[in-house]
Amino acid sequence: MVRLTRIYTRGGDKGKTSLGDGKRVAKHDLRVDAYGTVDEANAAIGLARLHAKGKNLAMLARIQHDLFDLGADLCTPENGRRGGGPLRIVASQVVRLEHEIDAMNATLKPLDSFILPGGTPLAAALHLARTIVRRAERLVAALAEQETLNPEALKYLNRLSDHLFVLGRVANGKTGDILWKPGANR
Repeated sequence: MVRLTRIYTRGGDKGKTSLGDGKRVAKHDLRVDAYGTVDEANAAIGLARLHAKGKNLAMLARIQHDLFDLGADLCTPENGRRGGGPLRIVASQVVRLEHEIDAMNATLKPLDSFILPGGTPLAAALHLARTIVRRAERLVAALAEQETLNPEALKYLNRLSDHLFVLGRVANGKTGDILWKPGANR
């Protein structure tokens, strides 16, 4: 567990930060950018939770915990000094998202068009979180081309963006999806 007694350490005052294995890197390092964007997605999901209830709230709470696991995974290199012992995303977390997506999607009508982000406050917040997750996924994919990563980390982000999309559709339930009308404003 983590115990935070001091919030500022001055350790980053010169543009460096420590990874989970203790290695110092630039704050603009691709790995730091990747897990920082995961943190940003987690904050956006926190905003979405303000509008969620019941099962939706519980799913989003689980996802927020998973995103902290993912941040811990990404901040500790696979080949680092503690590479074998840190917290890692596992396949069962990805499978849980898949089961939740399938259950939610079974209640929805098939789409005949892309949808515009928006609708209810919950749906709008979920679409914003989804786009941040997609950015995190792109950064993790780029990092995976340079370094060895836990393959479940990228899978998790890919499923999570799908999950947030479907949950956004569920959140728009009674009001319905806002469908894209190609060329509507020509």
